[in-house]
Amino acid sequence: MESNYQYIDPDFIYTNKNGVLENIAKIEDEKVLIAFESFKVSKRIEELTESPIKIKDSNSLLEIHHYLFQDVYEWAGKVRTVNISKDGKPFFDGERFEMGFRYIDSLLSEYRDISETNSLELANKLAELLDSINYLHPFREGNGRVQREFLRLLALEKGLALNLNPPDNKSIYERYMQGTIESDVEILKQLIFELTEHKKQ
Repeated sequence: MESNYQYIDPDFIYTNKNGVLENIAKIEDEKVLIAFESFKVSKRIEELTESPIKIKDSNSLLEIHHYLFQDVYEWAGKVRTVNISKDGKPFFDGERFEMGFRYIDSLLSEYRDISETNSLELANKLAELLDSINYLHPFREGNGRVQREFLRLLALEKGLALNLNPPDNKSIYERYMQGTIESDVEILKQLIFELTEHKKQ
């Protein structure tokens, strides 16, 4: 499922003149940067599997982003300062991030009030959180990986194992992409419910 981002960044805040994201390793080839980023972030994700970050509130999104991308970008853990659209559909306006993060906090509060035995309601609230965080899209790069890790850690709080990006499972990834791109909470709910059911630790 192909899609295109567009950035309003006339001052080259995040990129060099060739459009490649400025990075700690000073890589100027986009394909090399993608491979480098994937390698570094994958290692950090493995570390979080062993030593999970405790989700406190919506600011934990920033903590996760910093942890995952600290080896790649100077701005790891910081909200974007440019506006983003995907396939012509704009994400949340950066000037209103404070309001968006407060809304995520309200959803988190509702999630934590749900019983661990109510798997369907937990899946529904996680789907609402995923949809809202995806629309917020607070980072210039790495939003998908951060939101999947955020949900994995929230599921863990309820004794559930959740992997929204399993290796060699194209179907799950395509459903995840469809649900997030189309803002379809029902698709996301069903996917999350299927992946977490019978996986209590």
